[in-house]
Amino acid sequence: MPGPAPGYVQAVSGFTEAELEEAVGRLGDGDRLRAAEARVAAAAPALQRVLVEALAAGGWFGESHRSELERVTSIADEADRVTAVDTLLAEETRISMMVGVAVGWALADELGQPTPIPDQQES
Repeated sequence: MPGPAPGYVQAVSGFTEAELEEAVGRLGDGDRLRAAEARVAAAAPALQRVLVEALAAGGWFGESHRSELERVTSIADEADRVTAVDTLLAEETRISMMVGVAVGWALADELGQPTPIPDQQES
């Protein structure tokens, strides 16, 4: 069985698969997710720039994107065209989410351990 993709181990080193799965599962808690969304919204302009740069550097939305967009929008059969556009949007959303997670992990690595704030209660 092949190992993780390069960079994956580095980004999540120190955590077992079970720990990662448990942490991801906790994101289902609406309050935790809303708090994370608020933190991301505060940093959104800078994070958006980093995400756009990462996607561009990876070639995700360059000429290949334009070619695929032109291909799917020119499909003659309406049902086939709608399916192809839906699929393209889903694939691009998935790629953007994965790159966004990678950016988030890299940011967490850059920040290191948080500094405890007195009087801050854990939830």
